[in-house]
Parts: sequence; structure tokens; C-alpha cells
Amino acid sequence: QVQLVESGGGLVQPGGSLRLSCAASGIPFSIVAMGWYRQAPGKERELVADIGTGGDTHYVDSVKGRFTISRDNTEKMVYLQMSSLKPEDTAVYYCNRVTGKYPWGQGTQVTVSS
Repeated sequence: QVQLVESGGGLVQPGGSLRLSCAASGIPFSIVAMGWYRQAPGKERELVADIGTGGDTHYVDSVKGRFTISRDNTEKMVYLQMSSLKPEDTAVYYCNRVTGKYPWGQGTQVTVSS
């Protein structure tokens, strides 16, 4: 049974940092490119960062230099280190594969506000 469980969100002031975690189970994790997505109120879900099976990473322009994605194939975990957070980063964050999609997890809410 495929399961993606995101955690680590919260309320943070502008300029602050958060580290999101995603625990994956029921998937061949080491051979799947994974990504972090976010969905802000009234907007479509977007891919903000992804990491390939070899560790290559890609970021949407709006988060480059501020977010870092990483993975632990042994633990089947994907992480998103977020720094210099801005109010426009407020969204529910999800992890999923890059090509095709597993069932979505519940996501983790990130709110950037003073």
C-alpha cells in the first residue's frame, strides 16, 4: 500500500526557516524521482523542487537559493529545507513522484506571517 506522509510544517515569521519531511512506504523509492509540491489557496498545485535517483536537483525560480531538497534512500525519506521564507511561500506542501503520481498524502501546512 502506497503511503506518503508529510510533516514539519507550521507558522513561521518572514525570513524564518522550516524543514519538511516526507516518509514514503509501499514504493520502489530508490528508483523514483521525487518532488515537493505546494498548493496555495485558490491556486493550482505546483512542483517547487525535485530530486532524481542520482541526487540531481531542480527548483522553480521562485525558491532557488532558498530551498534545498534532499533524500535518504535507506530511510525512504525526502526532505525540504526552506530558509528565508516569504509570505508567498504560504501553502500546503506535498511530496510525490515527479512522473505520474501516487495517491496524495495529507500534506503539511506552511504559513509565513508576522
